[in-house]
Formats: sequence, C-alpha cells, structure tokens
Amino acid sequence: MNDKELKHKVNQVMHELMTSTGGVVVPVEVLQRVGVLSKENYEKWRNGQVDYLEGVCSCNLSKLSTLMKEMRIFAKKNELKPSWTYYHGWAKAKDKKLRFSKSGNTNIEQSYATSYISTKTVNELKSEKNQ
Repeated sequence: MNDKELKHKVNQVMHELMTSTGGVVVPVEVLQRVGVLSKENYEKWRNGQVDYLEGVCSCNLSKLSTLMKEMRIFAKKNELKPSWTYYHGWAKAKDKKLRFSKSGNTNIEQSYATSYISTKTVNELKSEKNQ
C-alpha cells in the first residue's frame, strides 16, 4: 500500500470508527482495521508475550509514522479531543506497562496511547455527569 492509499484507508477507518463507537477512535484499533496489526499479535502484546507493539506490525516504521501522523491530522480536522490512555498487560502481565516502540521514546509512546474522542461525545458525557 503506498502512502496515498494508506492515508485514504486511515481516514476511512477513522470515520467508520467515529460513527460506530459513538465518537471514540483508538489507535490500536485503527492499526488492526487498516491491516497492519493482526488480532493475534495484538493479544500477544497485551499478554506480555511481545516486547513492543511496533515489532509485530506488518509494515515498516516509515509507514507506521505516516499512519500515526494521518490519525492526528484526521483528529484535528474533525475536532476530536486527544485522550491519553495507560496501557497495561492482560492476565499474568496485568502489572506490566506495555510499550509501543522499540526506542521507548516518550513522544512515540504517547502518540500510540492517545485515543481521540469527538467533542460532541465529550460534551454529552459532561452533561450526563452534571445531571
């Protein structure tokens, strides 16, 4: 998949997720739906069997970087609010903080761990909380 096709696919997937999830877009789900992260490898990562997520993605770091950048662009264009999420392992690895990148670079880690929520959804949640 070339960069143009990848960007189009990311936008398509993010739009679908926005409409099907009530306005919440999670990067690892985008990676799965774009086809660069299998469900099996995602589960291995969550179970602590994989050191870092990028290592089991089926594309190179340049493509992953393009994909992540396109997610941020889509989020900004669609006024989605960034929301950082702490990722920890499942089952026996539940106390382990999961890594996304080999380098462990803070900016890269934060990018993968940032979900996006529609401002409409955020406002609805706030109004429900205040009732």
